[in-house]
Amino acid sequence: MKKNLAIVFIGLLVFFNCEDVIQVDLETAEPKLVIDGTLGWIKGTSGNRQEIKLTLTAPFFDTTIPPATGATVTVTDQNNNTFNFIERDSSGVYRNNDFIPKLNGEYTLNVTYENETYTATEVLTPVTDIESVEERNNVGFAGDEKEIRAFYTDPKGEKNFYLFEFINPDTGIRNNEIYDDEFTDGNKTFAVYFDDDLKKGDTLFIVNEGISKQFFEYVNVLLQQINIEDGDPFETQPATVRGNCINTTNPDNFPLGYFRASEASVFIHTVQ
Repeated sequence: MKKNLAIVFIGLLVFFNCEDVIQVDLETAEPKLVIDGTLGWIKGTSGNRQEIKLTLTAPFFDTTIPPATGATVTVTDQNNNTFNFIERDSSGVYRNNDFIPKLNGEYTLNVTYENETYTATEVLTPVTDIESVEERNNVGFAGDEKEIRAFYTDPKGEKNFYLFEFINPDTGIRNNEIYDDEFTDGNKTFAVYFDDDLKKGDTLFIVNEGISKQFFEYVNVLLQQINIEDGDPFETQPATVRGNCINTTNPDNFPLGYFRASEASVFIHTVQ
């Protein structure tokens, strides 16, 4: 929303040909820890290499994201096995190379940063395979988009939630979509992606990740916030979206971000 307001200010300056510089004073809050903690187990791999990223929030107009360096990061499973994540070159990226993934296993993240401890717990959620991919051409409102459908069969009699990622490595574009099985339980169905820039021969990575109900709801709120920021610049400002990580030392200094654990099915599709 703030970006939309900036566009309004720029438009007014051009319209009135004003030469005065308008200074927009924004309040600067104390930096918060941002936890990007995803334990991902791609089907057919050992899943032993994992990575957790810690950053700090920055002022609105800053162009760089500061890393949260010098933290102690561990993940403990339900059998009290502890996996230490070691920081790489003061980057805020913490890695472990001997992780042991177990479907439906419970994992607890512990982060100690600047004498405060943050923690979160998630279950490593299984996922069904992507079975096939189909294309449809000349779709969309203007008839100039390509539609990609990724088919999968939802397991019957259990509640499932999915995060689909459609990744174009040539452009770096990533599109995320979330699904549940409220109306598709036990049926073959599909995730869908539209793109007007895909060309014949392009490679598209399609990832289906099993996610918890809690993470599904978190992402759903995030997507709603994005839609708000694309709308009326004078709408109510979106609220801070809090994840599942808590600060056990100082609860008022809560972190942002999320800790989750997912099995993933990957399908590599060549555009026809």
